[in-house]
Amino acid sequence: MENFKDDRIPQALFHRLEQIGFTTPTPIQAQAIPPALEGRDILGSAQTGTGKTAAFGIPLITYLLNNNEGNALVLLPTRELATQVLKALQQFIGKSKISTALLIGGEPMPKQFNQLRANPRLVVGTPGRINDHLTRGKLKLNNTKFLVLDEVDRMLDMGFGIQLDAIAEYLTAKTRQTLMFSATLPNNIKNISAKYLNDPIRISVGDSHAPAANVKQESVKITDAEKYPRLLEELNTRTGSVIIFVKTKRGADRMADKLRKNGHKSDALHGDLRQSKRNRVISGFRTQNYRILVATDVAARGLDIPHIEHVINYDLPQSPEDYIHRIGRTARAGAEGSALNFLGQSDNIKWRAIQRLLNPDAKNDNDEFGGERKKSGNQRKFKNRSNFRNDRPEQSANGGARGKRKTPFGKPQRRATGEAAQGESLDRPQGGFKSKSAPKPYGKPKAKPFGKPKAKFQGKTQGKPQGTSQGASSHSQQGKPARKRFAS
Repeated sequence: MENFKDDRIPQALFHRLEQIGFTTPTPIQAQAIPPALEGRDILGSAQTGTGKTAAFGIPLITYLLNNNEGNALVLLPTRELATQVLKALQQFIGKSKISTALLIGGEPMPKQFNQLRANPRLVVGTPGRINDHLTRGKLKLNNTKFLVLDEVDRMLDMGFGIQLDAIAEYLTAKTRQTLMFSATLPNNIKNISAKYLNDPIRISVGDSHAPAANVKQESVKITDAEKYPRLLEELNTRTGSVIIFVKTKRGADRMADKLRKNGHKSDALHGDLRQSKRNRVISGFRTQNYRILVATDVAARGLDIPHIEHVINYDLPQSPEDYIHRIGRTARAGAEGSALNFLGQSDNIKWRAIQRLLNPDAKNDNDEFGGERKKSGNQRKFKNRSNFRNDRPEQSANGGARGKRKTPFGKPQRRATGEAAQGESLDRPQGGFKSKSAPKPYGKPKAKPFGKPKAKFQGKTQGKPQGTSQGASSHSQQGKPARKRFAS
């Protein structure tokens, strides 16, 4: 497919594509659109920013324009991505009379009920909210004949597998075309595709585990104390819009606040924000009201903002696949971009996992942290790490040789105090593992005397029988009765 001039594409849609600047298909569009126009199911993967939305959007709108009956459903992992995809599809629709509905979390239910009363032919939403409307009986999918699942890998990572299975039970149309797209195709994606796809055509463009070739990647080994000053240096020397990725929602708020105090226009984007606030943050960044967006992985997933020039991984992601999606926010649609990674002392395992994903066939004899890695069975040893941890003592805290464990389960023994000194374990309930070094005496611990302890004489005594006081103030001798005291 060299261009979008295809007899199977309606003229209204073709002219609309010309108006919005679609002239030459991207590789994923060129391979996915022709079989999709023929009605085939598709399992596709490609790098982020390569035009997957149009790859399923053009066949979807073609189906709705050519068929007066039958509806379409598009499922996406996040609210922001769903909103973005609907806007792109509405561009393809143009002035055509195709009603739409956006069903995402964070939006008022009554507003969405009103959209559903209009019987929309195109529904775009997230699995959680779609499932809510299905269980309430507000949404009907018995006439849905075109289904799209985009960013399936992320939907599964976010725990939407159960919701997807529940939604599938409502898709009762005898004939249905399904297009499934993902940035990566791990085994769980291939397994779930068997539930939704019928004899699919598999399309893979480029290396789905590799970032775009026009992303310049840089890595900096750094300590925690040096990270923020180095970040300020990088922001002062770079031009253009920047996304800074951090690992926590609270960290995103703190980072944006610190940057504003240092004179940088910035805002935070994370999952705890209300939907209206998230929309304002994305809109402000898109219109370049501020230059820096501090974000977490979930909130920034699928953002398509052309002017993003730099991605800074202040904190590395928890999964290697998220690294691909993070740096895919820049260098979209053939533009140039850069990705800068801050590598802390605790990031060596994460970084090696990312490197294995990016270069599965490469030899990893040398890591990013100055050591040569050697494998022996299930053990991994690192040599020449003096430049990384040269302050470690020759002996461990428990007195043994460094790296050797002396206590069970690799935990140092704790000194017992109080009842634990008699053999009670500090970490386990009674009856569990007991320390051999301090066995528990036989029987129960000695009970305290019954009643209150005897108090020392503090002056006057009232109501005490004669001869019962043995306090220091009485000075009574053994065998002699105490002297009588009378109230004055």
